[in-house]
Amino acid sequence: MSLLFKELDYRPTPMGVLSLRRRRELSLEIDVYEIKLDDEYLMSSLFTDAEVALADLGLAELDRNNLNVVVGGLGLGYTAKAALDNPKTGKLAVLDTLNEVIEWHQEGLLPLGEQLAHDPRCALVHGDFFAASFSETPGMNPAEPDVKHDAILLDVDHSPSNVLHPDHARLYTEDGLKRLARHLVPGGIFALWSTEMPEPWFEANLKSAFDSIRAEVITFKHPVMDREDINTVYIARTSS
Repeated sequence: MSLLFKELDYRPTPMGVLSLRRRRELSLEIDVYEIKLDDEYLMSSLFTDAEVALADLGLAELDRNNLNVVVGGLGLGYTAKAALDNPKTGKLAVLDTLNEVIEWHQEGLLPLGEQLAHDPRCALVHGDFFAASFSETPGMNPAEPDVKHDAILLDVDHSPSNVLHPDHARLYTEDGLKRLARHLVPGGIFALWSTEMPEPWFEANLKSAFDSIRAEVITFKHPVMDREDINTVYIARTSS
């Protein structure tokens, strides 16, 4: 059995102090990996249902193969893994502004690190997803700036109204979403995870930028407490 608690890494970053910790959840007899920014929990391996659903729901909308996919936010890697597990995925670029998180995966400090770092279809890219979404290049992957994407999956902020950095807020405006949509091929999909119930103001902004949109409410059982948790996955499609 592993130690009950261990801090695996601790790094100061421009966004705050980033820490990676592993603790033993005795009630489930599993190790839990957590990433914190200052005193705020960013993610936990206890809660991965919605991260997987983000990729599963987004890619299910596409009926072609060899998909070119972008994931905004690497985190613990569960959205990226779900995208790679989909047989339709041909190429995946995962953009994360925190190079420290990429290094944790590359160094094998996280359970999915080896798979993500060594899959030839997957590129872990140190870059600002939000800046890339406003770029004038057709694509968001700096290695292939002229190639648009079949799907863009975003899991960074807690919700469109609860962002980790004030600069992120402009993406969720009508103008920001229209700029993001330009990076998608015709009939391409943008999918977004949120910890909140569907927000009408954001759905209205999505409708201004995309041909069709819907909000899927995801319910899943809390693995420790006797309750159900609720997240939302927004799915938007560009015109064909």
